[in-house]
Amino acid sequence: MPEILNISCYKFTPLPDAAALRDTLAQRAQALDLKGTVLLAEEGINFFLAGPAAQVRAFVDALREDERFADLAPKESWSDAVPFRKMLVKVKREIIRMDHPSIRPAGGRAPSVAPATLRRWLEQGHDDEGREVVTLDTRNDYEVDEGAFEGTIDWRLNKFTEFPPALRAHKAQLAGKTVVSYCTGGIRCEKAALLMQDEGVEHVYQLEGGILKYFEETDGKFYNGGCFVFDERDALGTDLERTALVHPRPVKKHLR
Repeated sequence: MPEILNISCYKFTPLPDAAALRDTLAQRAQALDLKGTVLLAEEGINFFLAGPAAQVRAFVDALREDERFADLAPKESWSDAVPFRKMLVKVKREIIRMDHPSIRPAGGRAPSVAPATLRRWLEQGHDDEGREVVTLDTRNDYEVDEGAFEGTIDWRLNKFTEFPPALRAHKAQLAGKTVVSYCTGGIRCEKAALLMQDEGVEHVYQLEGGILKYFEETDGKFYNGGCFVFDERDALGTDLERTALVHPRPVKKHLR
């Protein structure tokens, strides 16, 4: 079995002490010899880390001692080597940039749907109230090109800040349907779902844990291709193992 544990996790929670927390987490990650990226902002934390399982879990356990992070539930996958070259801990304006300051997930989440429930809805062709279910991909276009849910709505975004105007341009096609927004790990689709609610889309859910959690908790049916990831593995298949890119291209590895 591969020995390197890879985790991804985020939490929207007020962090007025983000700058001080950066120094603490940087020192802790360095002491545990971890690699990856931790983003901090006043709205929360978003991180991707890799290393031996004991060290990775020690980092998460220490985070959970802070009551703001007590319920962290990282998504896990395994690899033979660490897919990051260094450890970065940064303070940003947003942990996922949308440029829409009225959307503050820490103030209340949008409804979510569990991976197993979404799979069942897709299998039966409607939600539990009989409404048509559509999946809405909130990722960038090159990520969608590596894999997506069957029949997904794809607005060909170049970056997440394009989602608000794209929603306003295409909102009519969502009327009367149950809309499930999704992304790699849940962070973009959470903000997207809140914005859709604010814009008057009536039946909106975010996919809990994103594509990676769907792979972890289901057989991956109704998802075609791989899931682009922001590390040197490039993409993961439904078995959470590295898979080749469909469209190999140089892409800067950062969290957007």
